[in-house]
Amino acid sequence: MTTATATNPVPASGNSARRVLAASMIGTTIEFFDFYIYATAAVIVFPHLFFPAGDEASALLQSLATFAIAFFARPIGAAFFGHFGDKIGRKATLVAALLTMGISTVLIGVLPTYAQIGVWAPLLLALCRLGQGLGLGGEWGGAVLLATENAPEGKRAWYGMFPQLGAPVGFFFATTIFLVLAHFMGDEAFMSWGWRIPFLASALLVIFGLFIRLKISETPEFAKAVEKAERVEVPFVTVFKDHKLSLLLGTMAALATFVLFYIMTVFSLSWGTNALGYSREEFLILQMVGVCFFGLFIPISAVLADRFGMRRVMVGVSISIAIFGLLLGPLFGSGNVVGVLGFLCIGFALMGMTYGPLGTALAAPFPTAVRYTGASLTFNLGGIFGASLAPYVATYLAGTYGLHTVGFYMILAALVTLVAFGLIRQTSE
Repeated sequence: MTTATATNPVPASGNSARRVLAASMIGTTIEFFDFYIYATAAVIVFPHLFFPAGDEASALLQSLATFAIAFFARPIGAAFFGHFGDKIGRKATLVAALLTMGISTVLIGVLPTYAQIGVWAPLLLALCRLGQGLGLGGEWGGAVLLATENAPEGKRAWYGMFPQLGAPVGFFFATTIFLVLAHFMGDEAFMSWGWRIPFLASALLVIFGLFIRLKISETPEFAKAVEKAERVEVPFVTVFKDHKLSLLLGTMAALATFVLFYIMTVFSLSWGTNALGYSREEFLILQMVGVCFFGLFIPISAVLADRFGMRRVMVGVSISIAIFGLLLGPLFGSGNVVGVLGFLCIGFALMGMTYGPLGTALAAPFPTAVRYTGASLTFNLGGIFGASLAPYVATYLAGTYGLHTVGFYMILAALVTLVAFGLIRQTSE
C-alpha cells in the first residue's frame, strides 16, 4: 500500500501529500469565506438595503430567509456535482463547483438595492444565494474525498480534517475584512458601497484556488474504480436504492454540527448586536477569539478519532454539546464580556471537535462508486434540517420564549445526532 507524508509524493496519483491537502483546504477556505461574508451581510447589511423599509425585525427575518435558501439548494448541488464527481472524476467537478460558488458571490457585490429597482433586488439576491448553495453543495464532498482518498492507512481522519480547517480560516478572513472596512470607513460609506468589497474581492481568491486545483491529479481510489469498471450509471439513484440507511443516519449525524455552528455564528452575531447592545466591531472581535478555538480543536479531534475511533469521539462530543445547551442561557444571556466570551470559546471548541472528523465519518459508509454523491447528500441534507432554519428558529425562540429555549433546541439536535452515531457503525461495517 502506498503511503505519504507531508513531503513525500503519492505515486498512485502523482500528487504530493502537501499539494493534496492544500488543494482540499484552499477550496473550502474560499467557499466558506464566500458563505460567511453573506452570513454577516445578512445580519448587518441586507435587511436595510434589500428589503422594504419598515419593521426592522421583519426585515431581519426576511434576510435570514434568503440565507436559508442556499441550504435547500445544497442537496441539489450535491446530487448534480456528485453525479459528475462519481462519473468523470473528483478534480474536474471540484473546479466546476468552485466556479459556481465564486461567480454567484461576485455577482452579489454588483447587485442594485431595493431603493434602485424595488422588489427585483431581493429576488436577484435570492437567485445569487441559490447559486452559492449549489456550488457549496458540490464543493464539500469533493474536497473531503480529495483528502481522504489520498490518505495513508490510519490517517483518514487526519487527512479528512484539512478541508474542515477551511471553515475557521474562511470565517477568520471574512470577519477580518469586515472589521478592516469598519475601521477605515464610516457607517454611511460602508452601507453605501463598502459592503460590496468582500464580495468582489472573492474573485481573487477563486482565481488562486483554481490555480492550485488545476495542478492536482485524480485520486487513486477513483482511478482504481475506473480501471475495474466499478462506476454506476446514475449514482444518485444507486444511493437512494442501496444506501438509504447510510443516507438517513448520516443526515441525522450532521444535525448537531450545523445547529451548533449557525447558533454560534449568525444567531449570536444578531442577538449580540441587537439584544445585548454590542457594536458590530466589538462582537466580531469576540467571535474571532472563539474561532481560534474552532481552528485549534479540529486537528485535536482528528488525532483523537484516528487513535480512539471515530464513533467513540463523536458520541462523546454529542453528549458535550447537549450539556453546553444547558449553559447557553446563563453564559450568553449574562451580557457581560466574560460570559459572552466563555459562551463563544466553549461553543466554538465543541464545534471544532464535532466538525473535524465529520467529513471522514460521513464518507466512510459509501463505496467509491457513489461516495461523492453519498457523502455530499448526507452533509447537505443535514444542512437543510440543521442549518437552514437554525438562525431563524433560534431568533424566534429567543425573542418569544427566552434565550434558554435556544439551548433546548441545541440539546434536541445533539440527542438526534447521538442516536445516529449510536447506529452508524453498523452501516459502516
